[in-house]
Amino acid sequence: MAREDYLDDIHLRVQRVTDDLRAIQRELNCAAMEAASDPELLEVLTQLPEMESLQVLKSAIDQMRHFLWFYMQIMTNESELTDRLRQAIRQRTCEDAVTSPDAALLRDFEAIGNTALLRFLTDGKGRKPN
Repeated sequence: MAREDYLDDIHLRVQRVTDDLRAIQRELNCAAMEAASDPELLEVLTQLPEMESLQVLKSAIDQMRHFLWFYMQIMTNESELTDRLRQAIRQRTCEDAVTSPDAALLRDFEAIGNTALLRFLTDGKGRKPN
């Protein structure tokens, strides 16, 4: 896939997710307003399956928010570390052979991210992702 196509796909996905999140927010807002005057609806909305799905969504959004903060820092910060990370990403070195300190640094960051993600996935649904 060409780089432009890949970036276009990412852009479209971000737009779809953003639109979906806004729609979910509107629907939950309407449900909350209706539930204030309807005790039966309030009871249904606060049952375990509904609350559990909202907790999973909240956790995923929190995780994405933390990741996006980090990503924006890396992409917009003009520090030496940022330059080294960008160079290491561009080099796309083989995982088996470390040919430069930049590649080793990139692999260390990838390992940290993978470890954090695995820990989050294995620790259960109730744990915050940070």
